[in-house]
Amino acid sequence: MALENLKEHPLYQPVLLGAVALLASVTLAWVADATREAIGEAEAADLRDSLVEVLPDGFADNNLLADRVEIDAGGEDPLLVYRARQGGTVKGVVFKVVGKGYGGEIVILMAVDKDGGILGVRVLKHTETPGLGDKIEIAKSGWINGFTGKALDGAVWAVKKDGGGFDQLAGATITPRAVVNAVKSGLETFARHKAALLEGERSS
Repeated sequence: MALENLKEHPLYQPVLLGAVALLASVTLAWVADATREAIGEAEAADLRDSLVEVLPDGFADNNLLADRVEIDAGGEDPLLVYRARQGGTVKGVVFKVVGKGYGGEIVILMAVDKDGGILGVRVLKHTETPGLGDKIEIAKSGWINGFTGKALDGAVWAVKKDGGGFDQLAGATITPRAVVNAVKSGLETFARHKAALLEGERSS
């Protein structure tokens, strides 16, 4: 009977809802805290795999994730650059660039050797049209491998439709154009900051 009377109290529903919300918040916070380390480790492993993928086998003998430096590349946020070393000497760098495709941003990871030559390029994220623009993915075609070995002064940085040296994708010219422009911009960034990237102190 006392419970029935309590239910009739005008504060019963608000207090009950508040208690449920508090319990849910505490539970979510506990789950987030319990899984934070595992999620962080998984993200680090994915990044490490991506960094290794754009570098030739055996190119680096250092911990790429730990050997990084931030530079002001003119964007809103500093550019995070990972350095690949052999015997303590920087042989190349890996960093992200972003292009504006047909469906939105295209996030690209590129590796450049100390002389400014491209070691590898991979698309990490995009929202391009399936079956057309998604051929920039290495899993869908080998188109992205066309950048390997290219340098800023050694290629015409445009798709063939624009008079350049890079193939366009059938039915999706905007997408490859965006990737070509982004990679060229990445090489220009490397050229501007080459000394700092190859000779600067480690920053983690």
